Amino acid sequence: MTPAADVPRSPSTSTETLADLSEGAVLGRIFPRLPAAAAELLGPGDDAAVISAPDGRFVVTTDMMIQGPDFRLAWSTPHDLGWKAAATNLSDVAAMGARPTALVLAIAAPPSTPVSVLEGIADGLRDCCEALAPGCGVVGGDLSASDALTLAVTAFGDLEGRAPVLRSGARPGDTVALSGRLGDAGVGLELLFRLGVDADGVPDLERANALKLTHPAEVAAQLTPVPPIASGPIAALAGATAMLDVSDGLAIDAGRIARASGVGIDFDSACLGERIEVALGGGEDHGLLATFAPGSALPPGFRRLGTVTAASASVRAGTITVDGAPHDQSGWDPYRGWDGAAG
Repeated sequence: MTPAADVPRSPSTSTETLADLSEGAVLGRIFPRLPAAAAELLGPGDDAAVISAPDGRFVVTTDMMIQGPDFRLAWSTPHDLGWKAAATNLSDVAAMGARPTALVLAIAAPPSTPVSVLEGIADGLRDCCEALAPGCGVVGGDLSASDALTLAVTAFGDLEGRAPVLRSGARPGDTVALSGRLGDAGVGLELLFRLGVDADGVPDLERANALKLTHPAEVAAQLTPVPPIASGPIAALAGATAMLDVSDGLAIDAGRIARASGVGIDFDSACLGERIEVALGGGEDHGLLATFAPGSALPPGFRRLGTVTAASASVRAGTITVDGAPHDQSGWDPYRGWDGAAG
């Protein structure tokens, strides 16, 4: 594999499409743009890669991004797509308290797709790994044809001798804390659907670009999230009792910890900011929600949001409350709300 540093950072200006090249030729254009993994013992070129696992265990997760329900090409650049595909998987590894070590990428795309689109995706993956998880690289992948552009990433991580941090370890009295942003990605998505479309409601590039100028933080939080990857191992070392990646919304994801742990979670409204419903219901921020033993100092990057409560005859396990009042567990659900448009 050619080191990524030896490859131009900008996609080619060629008009070639995927249909113009063989699979091998396309891979030959993509893989040199991707970073090697520090844990790589054998990279692309054989039927499978080989990566080291000094701990004797490894964390593994996978996630898909499909044009339509997950992204719109009028809003996201190829670089955005590669960045987000990497970031969402790196965050899941970090949520276990592990350090990301390697990614495997599969792409299915229409044959008419310009090769430069895949190059841009590769550049986004590389830049995200370099920025958020140095040493993590892409060790293999696959290409196929599809009517909708689809990215599937599998990520691996090293626990470095630590126990994994599960969702099921929260105990009554624990402090509930978050590292990362809260609500901005949901606001960005709402803005795109409201103002980033034409008169017929179709995603529009010009309007989306205007939003990137007027609301840069919110739109960037949606299209190119920056999860606090380093906070995962930090939380594990600090004794986090439970943790997960907040991908579907704070309320719904907190409910997952509460149900797995057989407890409730009560959020302090004063800790949720002025946009309480946005903070609780907005998805795709990819912060890390963790619980810590009562009285313990929160590790750097984490801020308190509430307290783990005991389940009782009147309050069942999995209940989420705000200042003691029950709250709906709403958030992102891929099987609800998609109108079938690809954009």
